[in-house]
Amino acid sequence: MSSTTVITCALTGSFDTPKKNPAVPVSPKAIAQSALEAAAAGAAVVHIHVRDPETAAPSMELAHYREVVERIRDQNDSVILNLTTGAGGRFVPGDPDPAVAGPGTTFVSPEARTRHVAALTPEICTLDVATMNFGEHLFLNTPGHLRAMAGHIRDAGVKPEIEVFDLGQIELARHLIAEGHLARPPLFQICLGIPWGAPATPEALVAMRARLPEDAVWSAFGIGREEFPILAVAAGMGGNVRVGLEDNLYLSRGTLAPSNAALVEKAVNLLAHIDRAPATPDQARAIFGLAPRGG
Repeated sequence: MSSTTVITCALTGSFDTPKKNPAVPVSPKAIAQSALEAAAAGAAVVHIHVRDPETAAPSMELAHYREVVERIRDQNDSVILNLTTGAGGRFVPGDPDPAVAGPGTTFVSPEARTRHVAALTPEICTLDVATMNFGEHLFLNTPGHLRAMAGHIRDAGVKPEIEVFDLGQIELARHLIAEGHLARPPLFQICLGIPWGAPATPEALVAMRARLPEDAVWSAFGIGREEFPILAVAAGMGGNVRVGLEDNLYLSRGTLAPSNAALVEKAVNLLAHIDRAPATPDQARAIFGLAPRGG
């Protein structure tokens, strides 16, 4: 077990959270500034979605991603950037014809979902190996689309972080690894507590960890009030962790988190109680199997 733990900070996400906590960053400038603060607090990785600066709605606009990346890199060339490819996977059945996409659908092609990754070449991007009910909408990632997205990510020289929300999705990921679409050693993110995936419980985490490939490097997170309990269990099992306003809006019961950095600081403090230090970005590169900086 490593004596260091990689902390990823998920900065903003795509749900309607800015109305619930004004600290959720919305504009590219605010997202980049929040990333820099999270890195200063101890996050080795920042996970990035973008939003429409006027409406706060989730966005796939390349210009917004480019601005966030450039603003971060202008001031910090060490922190690891992890861009989402989850945007573009939402399907809402229409009414009266459920075969026709209804309002709220964002479903697009694998090429469109990975365009910003190919253009900006972050070190990591997510790959959601999941087709599931995601709250009240469908999150669609068919095996064929996942193979195509994995190919685009590989061609860009980017490492996929394989996001899994339930046990069956790990089996699909293992199949894609066996087929050669995902390289070894794989990097997994175990996502707990999202309706309607695996619950954010120690039992679910242990079960999912047990089904990962033997050579997998892994992180885990729980959403909402389970963010820090799952952090403690994951770190104690030798895994890496994730916090951030995408996953949880509160610093403690009844107290809204004032920033992403505050959530990272709490994670650092909790890890210290079990004698684990936050990994630096260069240590995280070694743990995650990324090329050394400048290499």
